[in-house]
Amino acid sequence: MEKETELYQPVKAFLEAQGYTVKGEVGRADLVARRGNEPFLIVELKLRINLTLIHQAIDRLSLSDHVYISIPRPKGRTARRTMLENTRLCRRLGLGFMTVREDGLVEVACDPGPYAPRKNKKAQARLLREFERLRGDPNAGGATRHGIVTGYRQDALACARYLAESGPTKGALVAKAVNVRQATTIMRTNHYGWFEKVETGIYALSDAGRQGLIDWADS
Repeated sequence: MEKETELYQPVKAFLEAQGYTVKGEVGRADLVARRGNEPFLIVELKLRINLTLIHQAIDRLSLSDHVYISIPRPKGRTARRTMLENTRLCRRLGLGFMTVREDGLVEVACDPGPYAPRKNKKAQARLLREFERLRGDPNAGGATRHGIVTGYRQDALACARYLAESGPTKGALVAKAVNVRQATTIMRTNHYGWFEKVETGIYALSDAGRQGLIDWADS
């Protein structure tokens, strides 16, 4: 779909099938529908969700509690994620969300109404662990030139610095020296390519590790 007007007829037919009387471009609203003595329903039509559309829809909530936004059904590899994110956004704002497929089928992802998202306790726990794991505030002002400093990277850097000073060392000794319980696992997994296995349980710093200590010197 290339024009917003192409959304109008499918949405109108969808609502008329439910007993609504539908009219377009009423006042500032793209579409207004009414069924009997029920409160009227407003739909804002756009080719994609953007901040302007969200502002318009929120403004329409001063006219009706039944406000929807309608866009063409997203396509492509990111379509499912896009739908989930847009549906969450609309629910959070108390808006309804409907999409129109190329064949004219209208699908309602959510209806307007109050919404209180459930807290994700596992995600909360992960966030708290990462907060506690980070030493200081290494990402103040945004990512460094080489990326975000995570707790995992800080632990790997601590191991790398120790090996740079001490040479090949047994993983358990590194863990104790730098107070990183997972030191052996970090060096064995070698996510950044910074470590080399010398023999069973003993690791040394690789050339990439030496460069890593330069790149991440301030972390």
